[in-house]
Amino acid sequence: MHDSSPPRMLKHLFQGQWLAPSLAALQALSIRWSLALVLITTLLAAPPLQAEEAVAAAVQDFLQQQMTGDDDLVIKVHLPAASLPDCPSPQPFLPHRSRLGQGRISVGVRCGEQGQQVRYLQVDIERYGQYPVLRQEIAPGTQVTAAMLRQRQGNLSDLPRGAVLEAERIIGQVARRAVAAEVPLQLRQFESKPLVERGQLVSVEARGTNFRVSREGKALNAGGLGDLVRVQFGNRDLIQARVIGKAKLVVDF
Repeated sequence: MHDSSPPRMLKHLFQGQWLAPSLAALQALSIRWSLALVLITTLLAAPPLQAEEAVAAAVQDFLQQQMTGDDDLVIKVHLPAASLPDCPSPQPFLPHRSRLGQGRISVGVRCGEQGQQVRYLQVDIERYGQYPVLRQEIAPGTQVTAAMLRQRQGNLSDLPRGAVLEAERIIGQVARRAVAAEVPLQLRQFESKPLVERGQLVSVEARGTNFRVSREGKALNAGGLGDLVRVQFGNRDLIQARVIGKAKLVVDF
């Protein structure tokens, strides 16, 4: 009996040709949907990121203008982990208790023309510059000279409290204790070299407009350059005078 149905191989090839375009079409459609979802997600996520960047840029510009003259300045604005809502026309300002300096400060930002929305951001300010260090370790009682010091470049924000930033502040002073080399210096490590000793006879000059009067007295306490010392004249008169040299003091009127 003659079988009029197509051969099995021909049927297999026919089905293969029919199914292949359908699978390819489904794959292409899936790719198009995936790309569309990625594009939509990117577009939805872009505005908050741009808003945060705009606020950070406004804060940086504001602080740069407030701290004119500080060329070696690094400003790091800390944005919150959660996305911020849009902030049109950001207007940064310093809260009442914040002071410009170095370290971490708080900066406020008003949003919109009326500034009805206010947010606060944490900002780290780092200053870079030069500060003096000792070339070699010095012993207690050593008087500091300019030749003992050299300048080092670094982050001034990392220096300890009371750090010496100008060499002139300690030149001529003496070390209270041993001070190591190549480390940041602190004002409390030094003291003025005594130019007036307690009980010493000193010369005190009173000066003002068109007059100068000198008188001798006895120092009641010791003092270095620029220190205030109490001086007694005779048995009763007491004044306070500023040390300007060895056994020399002055009172300005």
